[in-house]
Amino acid sequence: MRSEIEKSLHALGEKILGKEHQLKLALTCLLSNGHLLIEDLPGMGKTTLSHALSQVFGLQYSRIQFTSDLLPSDMLGVNIFHSGETNTDKQFSFRHGPIFSQVVLADELNRASPKTQSALLEAMEERQVSIDGTTHALPSPFFVIATQNPSSQSGTYPLPESQLDRFFMRISLGYPQWDAEKAMLKQTNSTTPLEQIIDETRLKTMQQEVNNIHASDALIHYILMLVNESRNNGTYPNPLSPRASRALLQGAKAWAFISNKAFATPEDVQAVFTAITAHRLSSSQHNEGATFGDNASSIVLSRQLLESVDPLAA
Repeated sequence: MRSEIEKSLHALGEKILGKEHQLKLALTCLLSNGHLLIEDLPGMGKTTLSHALSQVFGLQYSRIQFTSDLLPSDMLGVNIFHSGETNTDKQFSFRHGPIFSQVVLADELNRASPKTQSALLEAMEERQVSIDGTTHALPSPFFVIATQNPSSQSGTYPLPESQLDRFFMRISLGYPQWDAEKAMLKQTNSTTPLEQIIDETRLKTMQQEVNNIHASDALIHYILMLVNESRNNGTYPNPLSPRASRALLQGAKAWAFISNKAFATPEDVQAVFTAITAHRLSSSQHNEGATFGDNASSIVLSRQLLESVDPLAA
């Protein structure tokens, strides 16, 4: 297992240079069976990362370009009427939309209207979509990677807090370091597809193994202390929800799994804390004028909360 994880991270690192921590967080999100929000300026490698993840795990991939005129049916699918020579030939059939894929890149999610954005909610939470009263199950595994441009750019609609909470984790790639960008410019095989390292069956097994990582009562108490501090302190615009506490526990287990440990520790919680909580703690108003998704206000709020709780007191 350890060699598979290391090979996967190494392969991803060949596509996204100098972003080892962000790649490990993205892999943590996938193993946690969550959804990932990447907020950054255009051209930072968001699309490249999503495509690389699908290749490494051999998963079916689709990309949806969100625009102001995109309709929910363009994403989910639509019933089409077929007229035949007899009455039995006249019937509706469902044509699947691009959401029916194992890895779905929702590119520039905040450029679509709120109505289209909200169409993702059922898919992300229930792993299904409802069309004309009929429920259609989505593939498994189902992993949404949404990208978001800074709210200061024109033509964007801020994601509501209810939708932000559906994202397990938010990361930002940011500008590469000098050496990493130099190495990127010297690459001659940047468009070569990555080889599959872990197949779909093995990925599902890994996700189950993450669930089996041991979490002590002390670790759970530490998470509860953190989320309750956000609720009782009075300084956080959006206190952490029970969904956030579950995400912290699952994220800590996945980080421990990637680190080849049989149990999660407070250090694992701390490693994933900002990525899991920053977008939940701040309100939409705090994101206005941001230049990067990991904007200063939300990062400060998250780190302030983390530093206010002593894990030894759990």
